[in-house]
Amino acid sequence: MKKMFAMLLIAALLPAVTIAAEEQESGSSSSSSSSGKILTGYSGGIAFHAGYMFSQSPDELFRNGSLKDNMSGWKDLPKDGAAIGINGMLRMHLINHIHLGAEGGLSTMPLMKSGSQIRTGWGAALCDIYWKIGKAVPMIGLTVGGGETKRLYVPSDAEQVENKEQVVYNASYTKTPFFLLDPYIGIDILLTSHIGLTLKLDYMLPFGSSGNGINLSKTVQWSNFLTPSGPRLHVGIMLGKY
Repeated sequence: MKKMFAMLLIAALLPAVTIAAEEQESGSSSSSSSSGKILTGYSGGIAFHAGYMFSQSPDELFRNGSLKDNMSGWKDLPKDGAAIGINGMLRMHLINHIHLGAEGGLSTMPLMKSGSQIRTGWGAALCDIYWKIGKAVPMIGLTVGGGETKRLYVPSDAEQVENKEQVVYNASYTKTPFFLLDPYIGIDILLTSHIGLTLKLDYMLPFGSSGNGINLSKTVQWSNFLTPSGPRLHVGIMLGKY
């Protein structure tokens, strides 16, 4: 968790520091004209997101097969729900048409009123193609990386005993690592030459297995597609040189 917040903080501060350094050296000429043509800008910042995640069944959502075997009402448990979170991005702008960079974030899907939740953290490389149309910069791209989903199930009918300690029946907590493919479309709206409002719609596609490791030759197939998964809308502020 601390590493995730550190990465988000760096994503927010690094472009601002770079802008200040660039303004101090604005009078100096570039050392190579070819490098100036390749690297045409940079940006980074923080975005908040909200979306709706889906799963085929409650036992698939919580990755707890005993729910089906030990609970008569397991079909009434949630299998989808709203998710909210935060993510940070860093991007280099190449030849005025390509973003190349990295992204990391955390998304939480609260469930029921018992404390059950699905929490997903990820880090990945991103690449997209963009166009400048006035102050609008539409883009389409793909994020590739990995992460881990933490799944906590706490039954809503847990009882209180005399010593005030909670008795939980059939609770579970699992960690599921995954390989990530995340296609997206988005647009940056330039407020100034150094500040942009970013909007992005994505659909995270995690792939994993029942084991603790990731074997890409066997993991990336639809039979190993993990849930929950669904669309998310990201809204944030980017700082940099456009």
